[in-house]
Amino acid sequence: MSKQFSDLGINEQLLQSLVDLNISVPTDIQKKTIPILLNQKEDVVALAKTGTGKTAAFGLPLLQLIDSKNTEVQAVILAPTRELGQQIYTNLVSFIAHSPSISIASVCGGIPIKPQIERLKKATHIVVATPGRLIDLVQRKAVIIQNLKYLVLDEADEMVSALKKDLDIIVKEIPKSRRTLLFTATMPGSVKQLVQNYMSKHVVHLEADMAKVGHQGIDHKYVVVEPIEKLEVLLHFLNSKEGERGIIFCKTKAAVNKLAKKLAINKFSSGAIHGSLSQGIRDRIMGQFREGFIDILVATDLAARGIDVKEISYVVNYHLPDTYEAYVHRSGRTARAGAKGLSLSIIQQEEVIDIPDFEKELGLVFNEVKKQNAANREETNLVLWAKKIFKTKPNRTVSNETKEKIKTIFHHLTKEELIEKVLADYLAQHTTANSKTEASQKK
Repeated sequence: MSKQFSDLGINEQLLQSLVDLNISVPTDIQKKTIPILLNQKEDVVALAKTGTGKTAAFGLPLLQLIDSKNTEVQAVILAPTRELGQQIYTNLVSFIAHSPSISIASVCGGIPIKPQIERLKKATHIVVATPGRLIDLVQRKAVIIQNLKYLVLDEADEMVSALKKDLDIIVKEIPKSRRTLLFTATMPGSVKQLVQNYMSKHVVHLEADMAKVGHQGIDHKYVVVEPIEKLEVLLHFLNSKEGERGIIFCKTKAAVNKLAKKLAINKFSSGAIHGSLSQGIRDRIMGQFREGFIDILVATDLAARGIDVKEISYVVNYHLPDTYEAYVHRSGRTARAGAKGLSLSIIQQEEVIDIPDFEKELGLVFNEVKKQNAANREETNLVLWAKKIFKTKPNRTVSNETKEKIKTIFHHLTKEELIEKVLADYLAQHTTANSKTEASQKK
């Protein structure tokens, strides 16, 4: 194991940390990036899909290049969200387990700034930050970045689209002589413009094995539904994935909240995250998801950045994303660390014409799956109904006297007979409700 990373030039302290972490084989982007960052001086643009080991690709050589005797901030790593920033920080800290002289600070937004200001009073070599919080700290003179040697932009395609103004301010604050390392999953025009504006003319371009790594192990599928069927088809799919973890993507915060409520009503183990929630709530929900207390996360694109949970078996696009880049980031949440995964898009008939464009632009093949027929949907609804009853908490407001009367009524029924009668009652009510709905629609 160590031999392979040592061949790339990684030092003994970092190699020992890799042994501790059971990181044995360098990924394609790591093999290509690490030697260049260690042995050359040029700026670097690295194109690699989510889940290919980008953090170690820039993190390991950056940690090795740090002069621990120099107490100034030598490197800033910018991430578009606090979740991604925290993930990067955690990874870097694990890499320096045997390099105690290196100091790293995480200063991302969404949490109180005062503890971060206190932390930055200590010697700090590397700062992991979100752009807005870094600007705030610079303006308060809590962090000095005038002598910065390295600027790393991770998930740069998301950085420029959502946080371009903040990025402009930061770039003006740091030396022109710094070395800029840009990592991105896609290369839209906005990233190309950033490279042209803020990086040197002699940029080294690197690319991971995009044909294999980025989408390896992901099965891309879509199902065509009528608008009224969308939620029902989703519930059927989730029912088939019981016990597995997945992420459902919606376009807007309002859609996330609405869908999360629907899932809760149907007793699915789920949580929601989007930018309008407090950081404390987002952290709590993310913690529950990572630790397996909830199985389903409903999220907007930006809020889901930085989710690195290896056991995510599926991603659902409840709404197709507006950009091809967003689809790459969404689907990249599954099939992590060599696992298999599914990316399912639930679309309407008018969106079918978009599928060939996604295939052509991203070099993918989407397979259509047919929705269940009416009979199968009804049977699945019965199972969902039964699960909903099973997970319903007892009502404590009914008097004991009334409960006894009901027990007396059901006393002579066997378990099987009771199930048959309750099931018949549900079907009768459900059939009546459907008939009324159809009648109102005809009007």
